[in-house]
Amino acid sequence: MPAGVPLLLVDGHNLLWRAAFGFPAAILSRDKTRDLTAEFGFFALLRVAIREEMPEPPEVLVVFDGEHGAADRKDSDADYKANRVLDEAALKPLRAIPHVQRALTDYGIAWIEIDTAEADDVIATLVTATRNRTPERHVRIMSGDRDFYQLVDDRVHALNTVMKRGRRHIGPAEVVDRYGVTPDQWPDFCALKGDTADNIPGVKGIGEGTAAKLLAGGLRLDQLAASGRLTGAKKTKVTDAWEQVLAWRDLIRMRTGLDLPHHPTGHPTRELPKPADVIEKLGLW
Repeated sequence: MPAGVPLLLVDGHNLLWRAAFGFPAAILSRDKTRDLTAEFGFFALLRVAIREEMPEPPEVLVVFDGEHGAADRKDSDADYKANRVLDEAALKPLRAIPHVQRALTDYGIAWIEIDTAEADDVIATLVTATRNRTPERHVRIMSGDRDFYQLVDDRVHALNTVMKRGRRHIGPAEVVDRYGVTPDQWPDFCALKGDTADNIPGVKGIGEGTAAKLLAGGLRLDQLAASGRLTGAKKTKVTDAWEQVLAWRDLIRMRTGLDLPHHPTGHPTRELPKPADVIEKLGLW
C-alpha cells in the first residue's frame, strides 16, 4: 500500500449537519420545491477541504452513523445522546443521506455505513487498522467532534474546517496546549468534566480546568485515588460519582475492533466535481 497517499476520513453526519445549517441562504431546486442545501453543501465543503487542507490528493473515505449505531451505548446509559431531539430541523440532513451516498458511489468515493455502529467507532477502527498496516501513513479525520481527539498522534490529526486557518489541524500538541491533557487521557478527562454533545454530565463542580489538574502529568482515572490529588469537596464529589465516572469513560472510549466491509486501498480518490455538477447528475435541480 503506498504510504505517501494521505487518508481523509470524513465524519459524514457531522459534515452533513454543518452543510445543512452552515450556509447563509438555502440552496433550492430550480422550481423552488426542494431544499438542496445539505447535498450541495456537503460536496462544496468536502471539495474545499480536499483542495485547501490536504497537502496532496488524498484517498477519501466517508463514514456514516448506522441507524442503530448508538443502541448498545444507550442500553448501558439511557441518557446517552438523549438530548438530541429528532425534530423537523434534525431530519433535514438525514433526508439528504441517500442522495449523498448515491453521489459518492457515482463518483467512486468509498463510504461505509454499518447499521449497528456509530461513525466514531468505524473511524477509530480504520485509524487503528491503518496504524497497524502502514504506520507511516498520514491520516486526517474531518469532523467537528472533539471525541476524535483521543485518536490523534503525530500522523493522525483531526481536521475541523470551521476553525480559523492555522488552527484547523489538531494533533497531540494542540490538544495538550488547549486542554492540558494528552489524547490518551481524553476519555478520562471528558468523564470527569462531562460532554454536553453526548449528554454526559460529568462530575458536578468539576470543569475543564479542575479535570486537567487532576490528570496532570499523564495520570489516568485508575490512578487518581492513590495520587493524593483528591481532597476536600473534590474528593467527595468524585468518590460519590466514581462508578458512574468509569461508566462514562467507557461510553466515550471509541471501539476499534469492528468488522469492516472494506478498507482503504492506498490510492488517491479522483477529484470531486463542482457541487452544482453533482446535483445535476443526481437529477435534483
